[in-house]
Amino acid sequence: MSLFKATIKRSATTNGIRLEKGMTVEVVSKFTTNPLNTNGGHEVSDAFLRKFGIDIRKANAVSSSYIDMVKIN
Repeated sequence: MSLFKATIKRSATTNGIRLEKGMTVEVVSKFTTNPLNTNGGHEVSDAFLRKFGIDIRKANAVSSSYIDMVKIN
């Protein structure tokens, strides 16, 4: 299992969802590759929904252009 940190790169409002630069979540993934590119980013999306109550899928922000992923462990 690997631990990743996902951080929003820039502030934006899309489809009524407000994303603020610096919003960060930690994602535990059973995959060693970037969880943003695995399983449709489901783990990352769930983490933002749990912590901030925002649906990054609805904001079309499940991509590396919006989110910076860093492997911690």
